[in-house]
Amino acid sequence: MTGYVETYYVHDFTTPKITQERPGFLYNHKRNREVNINLAFVKLAYGNRAVRSNLAVQVGTYAQYNYAAEQDLLRNILEANAGVRLSETHNLWVDAGVLTSHIGFESAISKDCWTLTRSILAENSPYFLTGAKLTYNSANGRWTLLGSVVNGWQRIRRPAGYGGPSVSTQVQFRPSGRLTLNWSSFLGSDRPDSLRQGRFFNNFYAIVSPADGRFGLILGFDIGADRKPVRNGHPNQREGTGAYIWYSPVVIARLKTTGRSYLNGRIEYYDDRHGVVVGETGTPGGFRTYGYSLGYDYAITPNALFRIEGKVYNSRDALFETAGGRSRTNTALTTSLAVSF
Repeated sequence: MTGYVETYYVHDFTTPKITQERPGFLYNHKRNREVNINLAFVKLAYGNRAVRSNLAVQVGTYAQYNYAAEQDLLRNILEANAGVRLSETHNLWVDAGVLTSHIGFESAISKDCWTLTRSILAENSPYFLTGAKLTYNSANGRWTLLGSVVNGWQRIRRPAGYGGPSVSTQVQFRPSGRLTLNWSSFLGSDRPDSLRQGRFFNNFYAIVSPADGRFGLILGFDIGADRKPVRNGHPNQREGTGAYIWYSPVVIARLKTTGRSYLNGRIEYYDDRHGVVVGETGTPGGFRTYGYSLGYDYAITPNALFRIEGKVYNSRDALFETAGGRSRTNTALTTSLAVSF
């Protein structure tokens, strides 16, 4: 059995004091100016050479906001899956259930990420997937190949009106212990079948970690396309030809300053001007936002991590609520204490 608790406090300098929630495109560290729990879970895991299983039950504001579309009894499920090894001679497994997403280099577990808060691309791509996956790891540890059939884009229950299923893949190559190259994809939809609005999404990243471990670099890029929807339910009446595109590049650097501490920085950009994933903004330019962050991490003990991070968002349009109206900029300071056991 293992467990994890991450408490946090965010001071958003931009939003009015009475506003208790951070901007709508965020799902982690969501509450403003209050001490809260981002994610706490207890996990039971069992495994041997032939079978494996995981069950993790969660609470916290991450679950509150990221699982809002799910049935009440399922919102507290972080993981619930079982797997069987298919080959005696090869590392080939099939797993089914609620699965941690293989898409992206960040997860909801902050201590496993290089930065305290999540990147915009991580917040707006799947943290979990529900379905069945086939995974192969090569004997030399350099290759991971994965294919899955899932209920939809970060869904436990299938979206209303969507017949599904969706499929997702991963190809990961580790030519050495210092470099990881990854391509993950999603093909399906998150809309009713009547719209005929298929989605094709790609996640690329490279992680560079020199042998001495002092400096590391992550280069990430997401790009997705949703086919333009039909109008009035008629397949020959579309809003236009082609697809709505969204994309996001990000660069994260981390420097080890002592045996217990790191400095990290991030520059990112997210362009979803048609509101496919982030949602409609009601502004002429849509959601086109830069993010900049600088953070410091200190390991109090091997299983207790204190983190602090300053972050600024700068958008093309005035998207962020202020006491006097709206602003193009949002500034916040986040602290957290995470303990694992």
